[in-house]
Amino acid sequence: MLILYSHNITPRLHYIIDFIAKEFKVDPFQLTSSAEEFNNYAGGKVNYSEKKISDREIWIKPHDLLFEKGIKEQNIECFEINGNKAFFKTGGDYPFDIFAASFYLLSRYEEYLPHTKDMYGRYAYENSLACKEGFLHLPLVNIWLRDFETLLKQKFPGLTTHRPPLTFLPTYDIDIAWSYKHKGWQRNLGGLFRSLVKGEWSLIKERISVLRGKQKDPFDAFGWMNHLHEQYKVKPYYFFLIPEKRGRYDKNIPPSCKAMQELIRDHVIRYPVGIHPSWKSGDDVLLLKKEIETLSTFTGSSVVSSRQHYVRFNLPDGYRRLIDTGIQFDFSMGYGSINGFRASVASPFYWYDLEKERQTGLMVFSFCQMDANSFYEQKLTAGQTLEEMRRYYNIVKSVNGYFIMLWHNSFLGTDRLYAGWRDIYEQFIREVGAD
Repeated sequence: MLILYSHNITPRLHYIIDFIAKEFKVDPFQLTSSAEEFNNYAGGKVNYSEKKISDREIWIKPHDLLFEKGIKEQNIECFEINGNKAFFKTGGDYPFDIFAASFYLLSRYEEYLPHTKDMYGRYAYENSLACKEGFLHLPLVNIWLRDFETLLKQKFPGLTTHRPPLTFLPTYDIDIAWSYKHKGWQRNLGGLFRSLVKGEWSLIKERISVLRGKQKDPFDAFGWMNHLHEQYKVKPYYFFLIPEKRGRYDKNIPPSCKAMQELIRDHVIRYPVGIHPSWKSGDDVLLLKKEIETLSTFTGSSVVSSRQHYVRFNLPDGYRRLIDTGIQFDFSMGYGSINGFRASVASPFYWYDLEKERQTGLMVFSFCQMDANSFYEQKLTAGQTLEEMRRYYNIVKSVNGYFIMLWHNSFLGTDRLYAGWRDIYEQFIREVGAD
């Protein structure tokens, strides 16, 4: 049982304390603006104000952030505590305002400020405090809270918290279900011509063999993935791209294809299935609604989960569109050009709309590792990627968080471009299953 005193209980303060209470599984975590009620409280006490109130408390002198309205550039200077970075140094019994600093990172405050976008129109990770200060590879909020929890228990020995073990959640984006099959004669003829011009004779032979039914499509890893999940009792999430029209970034099999419909129906009886909004629907809420409705007809139920194609979204408009279309869970919080923790957290959290100053009902799940980032952006080998996954897994395990990774069926098939990646993925799943 904990009580927190503040002279002003704002929506921002309420939001971050609610998040921390859920992390610690402390019920109830009271908030009060009455110094008298705080003084008379018999349990654990956290004083979040300018002055010390009693001897039996943890006093955190606040930064202004949680009492402000609007968005402005913040003066942030990082320093080290317990071997990790922190900021918003204040005073009291704790070296920094852990509540304001956590809110800054979770709310993605910096993404509302003027910033440079990358080639896909996304928030570039180079803008982030985590990149500039070298903690992008850490779920820093979870690490801070772990240390704060230790202090709370030292100060208040009767305090009981309940931290669940690590949650392992692999997720898959089905951008291109098949490399050759079900694409129609025009696309396959075009592919053959391109290979012919480049002299790619082995690919010509492979395409013809697949289309004649003599060889499995190199992107068709679905049966193998199902077997892997069953063998190691893994429960993943799938996100399907179902664009009505093919575009530069929307190359999946169209939803009108019977094979695509059957693939989705086969997965929905096994796993949670969500929408992977097309590039074109990223800026068009009506098209997004149509894609969600189409997927819903195949799954036979409401679609409430999503992950943006190319992880392309901007705040606050991107998340508001999702809310307007009934999405309740989003898995886009990560970077499409580097692995790491975009929100510096390895726990689900509700999105806070900074412009409207309110907590929304959209729950955000952060991924920290993606195959395409490792392969295309970071130029890692399969072996180096296995080590990267192990490193992130152990970091998340140390804070009892959610280890969420993003992979594509194309990496797990038999395409020679990704030779060895299927093997290291299976090895990692085997290690996690034995953990």
